[in-house]
Amino acid sequence: MKPGPATRSAPPTFDPNAAASPQSGIFGLPDDRHGARVHVLGVPFDATTSFRKGTAHGPAAILAASRQVDLYDHWNGRPYQQGIWMAPLEPKVAAWNDEASRAAEPVIAAGGVTADPKLRKACERVDAIGAELNRWVEERANEILDHGKFCALVGGDHATPFGAIQAHATRFPGLGVLHVDAHADLRPAYEGFQWSHASILRNVAERLDVARIVQIGIRDFSEEERDFILASNGRIQTVFDLDWADAKHAGQNLKAFVRRTLEALPANVYVTFDVDGLEPALCPNTGTPVPGGLTWNEAMLWLDELVRSGRHIVGCDLNEVAPANGLESGEGWDENVGARLLYRLIGFALRNGG
Repeated sequence: MKPGPATRSAPPTFDPNAAASPQSGIFGLPDDRHGARVHVLGVPFDATTSFRKGTAHGPAAILAASRQVDLYDHWNGRPYQQGIWMAPLEPKVAAWNDEASRAAEPVIAAGGVTADPKLRKACERVDAIGAELNRWVEERANEILDHGKFCALVGGDHATPFGAIQAHATRFPGLGVLHVDAHADLRPAYEGFQWSHASILRNVAERLDVARIVQIGIRDFSEEERDFILASNGRIQTVFDLDWADAKHAGQNLKAFVRRTLEALPANVYVTFDVDGLEPALCPNTGTPVPGGLTWNEAMLWLDELVRSGRHIVGCDLNEVAPANGLESGEGWDENVGARLLYRLIGFALRNGG
């Protein structure tokens, strides 16, 4: 007797309330590249980190930790229903990071570029790799946008999203940037590195066509950066952490404070989020922790009010999440906070159309 025609069993129904499978995609979701509305781009690069390395392990650790995140979001409902997919980490980015880190190490140890020609050559190589990384990130971001997807980048240090911000600034003329960070990141070529994590917003301000940058959480900055903010004629508006603390201590209406601040932003906004903008208890292993910062619920307030204002989050990134001891198992505190923050960022973006 000949066997009958082969039959295919129906795919199992996804249960958002069940434990995630270890083989599942990000947040325990089905690995559905084409059906997912959101594409997560991991960039494991931290070559210019000047204090404590480890953020290159952030993307893999966040992926692992994401499978413990409950999918119902008190603020945004069910973001998972629109699909979230994370691209496999690109080996050549890790190779770039290894080479650039080796070249950067003696420069950082010397406190920056000196008259030593070897250090200058090393710095030039780091910059060249940084420029190559920027091109690669911009290309990947444009591919995501070309397919009508929402791009969420996960670093690495805060140098990694420049190419993604560039892609969004090109597509959304008059783009605004909401920058959450402990640092102003407005230093020119910090320690000699043109594409430094401490220079990302300086590069955005000087190289890209963005209408307005609003910074919150800022509490570590140089006098030169302060002067750059003042000379921007309002294009860069900074809520220093002391301003936020004073508002709380004075018993001001914080929702009204947030709404007034966000009025400076245009309709389309890109959110760049350095996790050290949060209080250090939420990110103890980040590359450059600073006392002060936003509580978890304060950060959610800023994002919620941004969406309530009718503005659209057209793209986002999350950076500087570093698992303890470089472990990528997803079992540490930093990456668990990071995974939940990434899910919230995506949820807020999707709530107003993304």
